[in-house]
Amino acid sequence: MSDKFKAIVINQESENFTREIKEIDKNFLDGDVLVKVDYSDLNYKDALILKNGGKLVKEFPRIPGVDFSGSVVESNSDAFKKGDEVIMTGRVGVNSHGGYSQYVKLKKDFLVKSPKGISSKQAMILGTAGFTAILCAFAIKAREEILLGDKVKDVLVTGATGGVGSIAVMVLSKLGYNVTAVTGKMDKAESLKKLGASTIIDRKEFEGEPKLLGKGIWDGVVDTVGGNILAHVISQTKHSGIVAACGNAGGIKLNTNVMPFILRGIKLWGVDSVEVSHKRREFIWSQVSNLIDFNILNETVKIISMEELLNIFPEMLKGQTSGRIVVDVNK
Repeated sequence: MSDKFKAIVINQESENFTREIKEIDKNFLDGDVLVKVDYSDLNYKDALILKNGGKLVKEFPRIPGVDFSGSVVESNSDAFKKGDEVIMTGRVGVNSHGGYSQYVKLKKDFLVKSPKGISSKQAMILGTAGFTAILCAFAIKAREEILLGDKVKDVLVTGATGGVGSIAVMVLSKLGYNVTAVTGKMDKAESLKKLGASTIIDRKEFEGEPKLLGKGIWDGVVDTVGGNILAHVISQTKHSGIVAACGNAGGIKLNTNVMPFILRGIKLWGVDSVEVSHKRREFIWSQVSNLIDFNILNETVKIISMEELLNIFPEMLKGQTSGRIVVDVNK
């Protein structure tokens, strides 16, 4: 590799926070495996970090970007060899340098080899959002497979036009469930139906004070929003249902009560996509070819450069983006 490469670098000096594209020397990087990056992506967490560090990054300067895909250039590990195609989701860009860079060097334990048939671009069309969506879908599926409960039929997805929500709609539909999508962007209803949603509900129906115990409607819920919407869906979940919670864009406080948990035995299943075992990461990625139709997802994907990323990330924080945003770091 050349000794120099491009990367986005964020820095904090006193009260002055900066983000800019810089030319970096390879000695800036440290780790077991050197990867030439093809693509990264934009997640809500990335947008927070690009804004001001998001109270997540403690050491500066830092190359952000929690995801990337690419191929191994050099390796000090027997687990990876030159030319291996690899995926990273969620474990870089905060405490170590991340994917908004043409090269990344990192610990071998962080990487997963790309499954056959999944391209570098497709891996980042999914990224942390897709990985989280599949984790959530399998949490819902646990009702019938692990808990040996009734078969899952009716499921709800909140924040359905977002990165996690849109892919969750597709995955749950592929699993054979009847998917209802909640969105504040009703003009995206046809796109959601194309992804597999059978019914679309306006987010406005989840405003106001949630009931202590509402009518049981859902066998399972994937909630990407949190806050008041999560409180509403908990009260509407059927007996033994599972609510997979993975987001907090709607707030971190939860105004609920014990009744749904005691009287209906529902499960609130927190989904974290960072500290996931290597074995489970490999399993989730192995399921992609069965659960994802990239021909449909491609219609909701926007490919941007690192320069464009610096202009677009504020739109995500305002809820003005939809679908997936993929970053071509070499564009």
